[in-house]
Amino acid sequence: MTSAQAQTIGGETVFSFLNLPAAPQTSALGGIHLSNVNKDVGLVFGNPSLLRSEHHGQLQVAYNSFLAGVDNYFLQGALHVKKWETTFGLGVHYLDYGTIDQTDASGNQLGTFKAADYVVQVNASRSYGPRIQYGATLKFIQSNYGAYRSAGIAMDVAALYKDTSSLLQVSLLLKNMGVQYKAYAGTEAGDLPFDIQAGISKQLKNAPLQFSLTLHHLHQFDIRYNDTTFNENADDDSHFFDNLLSHMVFATQLNVGEHVEVSAGYNHLRRAELNLAGGGNGLNGFSAGVGVLFRKFQFRYSKAWYQTQKGYHQVGVNVIM
Repeated sequence: MTSAQAQTIGGETVFSFLNLPAAPQTSALGGIHLSNVNKDVGLVFGNPSLLRSEHHGQLQVAYNSFLAGVDNYFLQGALHVKKWETTFGLGVHYLDYGTIDQTDASGNQLGTFKAADYVVQVNASRSYGPRIQYGATLKFIQSNYGAYRSAGIAMDVAALYKDTSSLLQVSLLLKNMGVQYKAYAGTEAGDLPFDIQAGISKQLKNAPLQFSLTLHHLHQFDIRYNDTTFNENADDDSHFFDNLLSHMVFATQLNVGEHVEVSAGYNHLRRAELNLAGGGNGLNGFSAGVGVLFRKFQFRYSKAWYQTQKGYHQVGVNVIM
């Protein structure tokens, strides 16, 4: 019984929307990405140690129509304060679930209500020598489902090592350390979706191509959903191998000249959780995207597959002041 509970992490935490990728490039790189140091300020939302002085004056806004018509809005900006040798960021991720019918236990409609989740983040980042960048994020979290409201506060702490001579970037992140200080009416306060993540990116010396590996849930090995019907039909070796891959997100990025970035990613946990037994599951877990970069403007687009033959599009623009 204890082992089964350890396997089921989905639904055990509050504010699970914090695990969703907010920026288009993050979505394109598999949904979780820590180690890609580039010109896109949107990546900072998922890792404050990616924030640097080069992002000064940059603002990204993004939108996508997510599952079941959920409207997903994102904003991230940055400002470098030379006097303090610190770069600050402000980010907002807002999910609007629209107007929902309110019914009683018998299905009789009593009216409607609006539902939304959002988080406001403040980032700060500094450098330590030429190769190390470290940062932190403070999060103010809110969920409103009609009469049911909840609030929380959390922090991310991260560090990044960049070796320009070997074209190597490595990062470590402690994510969502915090509390739900206001629980939904009639419930007790729950745990936030805490995670320990690590990432590594390596660019080829003789080609404009970079490969990345991101590891998540490093504090908990068994993260498979406890489907007893499936698990009884699988052997221990397949359990171990599938569980190991479920901690990994693979990504690659190709620079086509100076103005175009092409990205792709694969998230094994997403594919494993959303695949249907006995059916074709298409590109579940895969993602791709493109960035068109100019001196004062960037256009970002991504497409991620969450269901069979169903991809979700996200678009964003970066403006450099």
